[in-house]
Amino acid sequence: MSRVHMFGYEIDALRMSEAVEQLFGWIDRSDGRCRYVITPNVDHTVMFQHNAGLRQAYADAALVLADGMPVVAAARLLGRRLPERVAGSDLVPALFNAGQERGGLKVFLLGAAPGVADRAAARIARQWPAVCVVGTYSPPLGFEKYDDQSKEILTRIAAARPDVLIVGLGAPKQELWVHGHRHEIQARVTLCVGAAIDFLAGEKPRAPVWMRNTGLEWLHRLASEPKRLFRRYARDAWIFPQLFWREWTTGRLTAISGRAKPPV
Repeated sequence: MSRVHMFGYEIDALRMSEAVEQLFGWIDRSDGRCRYVITPNVDHTVMFQHNAGLRQAYADAALVLADGMPVVAAARLLGRRLPERVAGSDLVPALFNAGQERGGLKVFLLGAAPGVADRAAARIARQWPAVCVVGTYSPPLGFEKYDDQSKEILTRIAAARPDVLIVGLGAPKQELWVHGHRHEIQARVTLCVGAAIDFLAGEKPRAPVWMRNTGLEWLHRLASEPKRLFRRYARDAWIFPQLFWREWTTGRLTAISGRAKPPV
């Protein structure tokens, strides 16, 4: 798989269908390893610059897929082409569609508010009968600070033996927890996908497809949750262009330096 390097991390240059195929390759392999997937957006990119734990989680991820359209657009402007956006909230139903066609898939839903994952499981059963939700759990706030809480979660996952663990704890908590327990998680693939469980349950509305395709999904989410998201989006809108400019100027200087080198 080819990778695009920018903002300090690497993104796998895959289309949605290719990402799903890769995930099923790991699911079918069943070699005892749990491979986890991270889906960076603008907010991830900003946090990545100063969060050492998140940087390590990225370094050890099996797949890093571009979730945000601004990230995809930035890559193309920098001449580091990504074929398309592969959002975590779209990757999950795409994986379920493939699981339905293949005749079965076992998943565990970890995260969201109490009861939400159960409602998501009921809707999954109706839409994808071959996708079996073998477990759900909504951990208490601050669970990641206590070893016994993490052990409880790992025990539940081990008992359920899912093919795929879907984690919706929010960034960077989900990435840090999965990275810290990657050798203990008894699932073949783990997806760190933020609000995907809420979307599956119908708790939060997805933006219309045209807004997702034109990079305006952030506006829809801001309108839906202004109090929670305004400060984050304002910060990201200030910092991300600076990161892009740094990436642009660094690339230009490197290109100029390379052209200026005398022949050997």
